[in-house]
Amino acid sequence: MPERRADRSAEPRWLDDTEREAWLALVAILLRLNPALDSQLTRDSNLTHFGYQVIAMLSMAEDRTLRLSELAAQVNSSLSRLSHVVTKLEARGWVRREPAPASRRTTLAVLTDEGWEAVQDAAPGHVETVRSLVFDGLSREQVKQLTAIATQIGENIRESGLKTLS
Repeated sequence: MPERRADRSAEPRWLDDTEREAWLALVAILLRLNPALDSQLTRDSNLTHFGYQVIAMLSMAEDRTLRLSELAAQVNSSLSRLSHVVTKLEARGWVRREPAPASRRTTLAVLTDEGWEAVQDAAPGHVETVRSLVFDGLSREQVKQLTAIATQIGENIRESGLKTLS
């Protein structure tokens, strides 16, 4: 990871043409992918992409249960935003909150049977959309490269210490 510039008056390390082209392509993905996934999930399941991620993470957890703080980390969210979405999911009967048995100060999010059915209903259309938008047209080698690139960018972000939670 490159060191941060301490001297703000130093000449910036401008992107070269190849880096700029890659950057603009990445920005386009960042700006278009989530709204496209939101659109499909809202149309087919009356669910936002963020809401889907919440119930999907719970569906994969042991006993379909996670501490709210752990769930927030998995969906890259502040506790405040997560709590707001969990309240909406509770109103639909898909998630319930309960105190952790070991510590009454810790709150658990539990995916209900109705929530399990909702994620099972939404998953096929979501996965098909992900496949068509992200993976169709990529070779197996490109998928491996995408994994390596995304992992490295994620590590760079973590190491930067910059705020990433929404």
